[in-house]
Amino acid sequence: MDTVSVRYIVADVDAAVAFYRDLLGFKIDMQAGPGFAMLSRGPLRLLLNRPGAGGAGQSMPSGEAPAPGGWNRIQLEVGDLNAEVDRLKAAGGRFRNEIVQGNGGKQILIEDPSGNPIELFEPPAR
Repeated sequence: MDTVSVRYIVADVDAAVAFYRDLLGFKIDMQAGPGFAMLSRGPLRLLLNRPGAGGAGQSMPSGEAPAPGGWNRIQLEVGDLNAEVDRLKAAGGRFRNEIVQGNGGKQILIEDPSGNPIELFEPPAR
């Protein structure tokens, strides 16, 4: 499968790297100083930029600066959402909501140290 890359703007690259590595099982592929890191999990490559660092951290011509947070997110599929939420809460994970059940499965949003959301998703039993 081809690699898919997603870029998140984070306030603290070191804190974000620790979160994604230690809590969500990402591998560090590269960490270039305090402003950028590249992580991976399977075919997903996650690029982390601090505002002002590198090309992706630069302000737009309008003056608007990249900032963490928002609602766009990556989705990580898990086998047992309840157990994963318990594990992450015990490790200090911050959640935006409680588990939501829908037609397509169950989900919850956890935040990285900069407030970027990650959707943890459990598909319905087949």
